[in-house]
Amino acid sequence: MLRKFSNSRTLDDNLKLGTLTAFSAGMVNIASLMIFFSFSSNVTGHYAILAEEILKGNWYQAGVVFSWIFLFFFGSFVSNMMVIYLNGRNAYFAHALPIILEIMCLVSVGIYGQFFYRETLTETEALLCLMLFAMGLQNGLTASISNFAVKTTHLTGITTDLGILFSMFTMKKFRENEMLVGKAKLLLSIVLAYVLGAVFSGLSYFEIKFKVFYVVSFFLVLVIAYDFSKIRLLRYLAVNRTKEPVSRDPKSETRKVRQEEGISVV
Repeated sequence: MLRKFSNSRTLDDNLKLGTLTAFSAGMVNIASLMIFFSFSSNVTGHYAILAEEILKGNWYQAGVVFSWIFLFFFGSFVSNMMVIYLNGRNAYFAHALPIILEIMCLVSVGIYGQFFYRETLTETEALLCLMLFAMGLQNGLTASISNFAVKTTHLTGITTDLGILFSMFTMKKFRENEMLVGKAKLLLSIVLAYVLGAVFSGLSYFEIKFKVFYVVSFFLVLVIAYDFSKIRLLRYLAVNRTKEPVSRDPKSETRKVRQEEGISVV
């Protein structure tokens, strides 16, 4: 899910990445709505609120909403910076690091909410800042490494794309286009995963409250662990190949594995 970059990714890679991260985004967004009465996985509504607060002259509130928008932007900025600057050294690490930061943000929200939260307005605004930054990290990463094919924190653009695709599928030549059919499967999977994540989170919140953020973090750990386990498997297979009596070039084998792991090879 995380090792490959841009056009080297397959539909299966994007399906796995899209469904797991969309599930976690749906969980975060519904938890945010139930606890803080505000969305945290998208900023479309926040732009409207920002304009409203400016019109009313509520400059403090306008500043708070602007900070939410900025932190979502900044999360995406930081995520892509990590990808473009670290991708040449180790693609897996470059792509996993934003997810690790996201997990740290969500676990922090869970810990603070479980032990310290007093339901004040200042606390709510600060925790929303952290959650919007985390969602910006996730959306920036999935869009960056998938060549903008996977965006999982909001569904506005996805719903638009699905409407366009289904209108195209009224013609036989488009229904037989494997690339378009694959894109439709990907988008539908993201929508379904997002809704299921939201429903699961909503039901869980009544029982576990802020601990729901630990559950979200667990799903994100699965994203990281999946690729890590595949890298370990590739290394194991490479070592076994070099022990075989068949004449092989060890340098060539090492080079192949490093390329699979996403490590730059000179």
